Amino acid sequence: MSAGRHRKTLPWQVRLQRWGALGAAVVTAAAVVPVAHALEQVEKPGTPSAAAEPSARPAERASARTVSRTAVREEPSAPSRAEIEALDLPTPIAALDLVPRWVTAPLNVWRDASEKGRRLTVLDPGSKVQFTGTVRGGWAQIVRGDTLAWVHKDYLSKDKKPVVGPEAGVSGSPCPDGSSVESGLVSHTIAVYRSVCAAFPAVSAWGGNTGSGDHGAGRALDIMATGSLGDAIAAYVRAHAGELGVSEVIWSQQIWTVQRSSEGWRYMSDRGSSTANHYDHVHVSVY
Repeated sequence: MSAGRHRKTLPWQVRLQRWGALGAAVVTAAAVVPVAHALEQVEKPGTPSAAAEPSARPAERASARTVSRTAVREEPSAPSRAEIEALDLPTPIAALDLVPRWVTAPLNVWRDASEKGRRLTVLDPGSKVQFTGTVRGGWAQIVRGDTLAWVHKDYLSKDKKPVVGPEAGVSGSPCPDGSSVESGLVSHTIAVYRSVCAAFPAVSAWGGNTGSGDHGAGRALDIMATGSLGDAIAAYVRAHAGELGVSEVIWSQQIWTVQRSSEGWRYMSDRGSSTANHYDHVHVSVY
């Protein structure tokens, strides 16, 4: 048999080995083309696949359309009045029935009914505010611009622009707290008590004839107050020291005396506590 005839009868695998890399590339390409073509048909949008599930029957498609139309037509019913009231939504500021009130002492304005929250501002004595009528404990709700805020209710007055602070005059009228505070006090101390009581009706606690020193002798009065109220009371007593017979005032770790009045407030050393340093009361001694 001739060499040429023998080559024609060799299997294609043997011829592939003889062709080498060129033949392998040709065969591989020939095999890949049909597969790529098949994948293209499967991935082409809208082309049905042999593995795809049969489409829904006409009755099922009609049912689905019916459900969809029903869902579109259904609308939630409006909530009842009772359901709305149960939400306890805040009343709009514009709908509140506001009444005017006037501030009787330097007054802190707080975001919430608590001194632990955010302080918004400080109101001057005589300032006018709009009271909402809402009271929570010792707090009164007011309107500041477009915001609801809270202040101590005892510092609000129904009287228009009451005379308060250092500008208030000296009063000799008995205080609502009665004679129990005045017991054992000298006349000048009683004058301080009655005047401060009239000028600052928010004060509800006092310290009179107790202990030793000026207090034991009835020549001193402790006026229980903190913060801006204490500032106003101390300023008031200093402003009327001559009329009331005041000799010294101690407040917020500072002392003022008539003998050294030109020096103003003088700093005092730390005594170890808020009460000892007079941060929670104004101490007044008289001649």
